[in-house]
Amino acid sequence: MAFGVIAIMLFVAGFPVFLLFFLGFLSMFIWKVFTAEGRNETRQIFEFYLSANEILRDDDRRWYGFEIQDSINRGESIVRAMSAPPPLVLFGLGALYQKLDDHSTAVKYLAQVVDETVTNETAIVFPTRELREYVRMLRKIERAPAEAPLTSSAIRSLERTRKNRGLKLLEFSRLELTKKVAPLPHSEQRLESVVDVANIPHLDAENDTGPNPWDDIDDLEIPAENSRPSQADFETQAKAKASKHHARAAARGDRKTISEVLHDIYDKNVQ
Repeated sequence: MAFGVIAIMLFVAGFPVFLLFFLGFLSMFIWKVFTAEGRNETRQIFEFYLSANEILRDDDRRWYGFEIQDSINRGESIVRAMSAPPPLVLFGLGALYQKLDDHSTAVKYLAQVVDETVTNETAIVFPTRELREYVRMLRKIERAPAEAPLTSSAIRSLERTRKNRGLKLLEFSRLELTKKVAPLPHSEQRLESVVDVANIPHLDAENDTGPNPWDDIDDLEIPAENSRPSQADFETQAKAKASKHHARAAARGDRKTISEVLHDIYDKNVQ
């Protein structure tokens, strides 16, 4: 009727008839394109419900990871295309991510629809065009479930799972995240070395009575700047070191140093 009224007004104003037919066909084409696009998006939502419900249903079927990922990709495309996706789509995505043990993403989606602090569908009073088209198709399926029995059954099953197990699924994912980041108790924490000290006998402090090679560092005397030590200074330092070595040897007992052992072996071989 609107197109007819506009066409009559243009005809009275003097527009040519062929131009009116051209504008009418162009308007009809644009309207069909946008209407088909909206229906295509709505059809993708119900196809996602079918695949998600089939995977999440407890029927002892084993699903491949790529099958679950394909269903997730379908749901993610819906979320990206719609500024306000249906809450049931978000719930299905969260449950599928939990199926793949991706608990961080599962919490992200499940918390938006099953958490006690979130709002439900009754809070949405200004819908987008896509959401309005989705609700129109949803009510049509609910009023006549025989026309789409599989889709109707999938929607009811997902809604029932969201109502009965949604909060438990969210708490489970949060608990798994806590386990991954929780530190060990203080009683279980211990430092372990990558070196097996027990297999290194020379590190035994009780049996180590040999000379310390770092002891001579303390005996070094750094000469003052612009001063050259004399021969007498070298002899004095050498005597002081020798007396310190003898004192350490006497304190350790009769154990000989490496140099003394080598001298004894050399003297015996010479004899």
